[in-house]
Amino acid sequence: MGRSEDFLKHERERYGKVFVDLTYAVDNVSPFLERGDLNRRKYVTKLPVLKKYIDLVESAEREVHKKRGFLSFFNDDKYIDLLNSYKHDNADALTQLENCSKCVHRNCTEDKFDGCLGCRENSRIVYCDHEKINVTFHDNWVLTLNNDRTGDVDRHKVLATLQDVVKDQKYIIIENLRTDEKFVLYYDPGLSEDSYGEISNEEEFDYVVSTYKSVEE
Repeated sequence: MGRSEDFLKHERERYGKVFVDLTYAVDNVSPFLERGDLNRRKYVTKLPVLKKYIDLVESAEREVHKKRGFLSFFNDDKYIDLLNSYKHDNADALTQLENCSKCVHRNCTEDKFDGCLGCRENSRIVYCDHEKINVTFHDNWVLTLNNDRTGDVDRHKVLATLQDVVKDQKYIIIENLRTDEKFVLYYDPGLSEDSYGEISNEEEFDYVVSTYKSVEE
């Protein structure tokens, strides 16, 4: 199997699974959601980008199969470059679709939680009890925060955010990139600026930590 064939097989299997999972999710939730609510789901509006990429992969596979032989070796880069160019131009959408395919909210029709409306780029809900709390993991989200006690300004990796709909409260768990120290804070996302606060209730703090640890990847 040539380099192009290896690449195309990998891409078809990787993104084909994402497409099947998300198409199934659309079919699953469509009967229960208004059209406007359905279109607010990121995977619904971005799915055509993935469909076109899969069509391109399948078209390239047919071309490679027709031209199989000694001369096809010299055209290997042609198909790989074309597909990588499309992926580069649509990187944000394809990355989010992969996250959507891992998100536990994709087949959910309840509206207690923020769901897709509260989703950041490169994020996915990894746990939801459908009653009280959910947990969202984030990739490549880094915050620069000032420590009020020490005055230090440090960069922090966001490990997770949690939404408690019973308390109407959100939390954020971060890790200092310099010291590896972890912090659990109240989290209030704003239109122009987010705000954070210290959790003084020990029972509440322990509940957030234990919930996070139960689903930690």
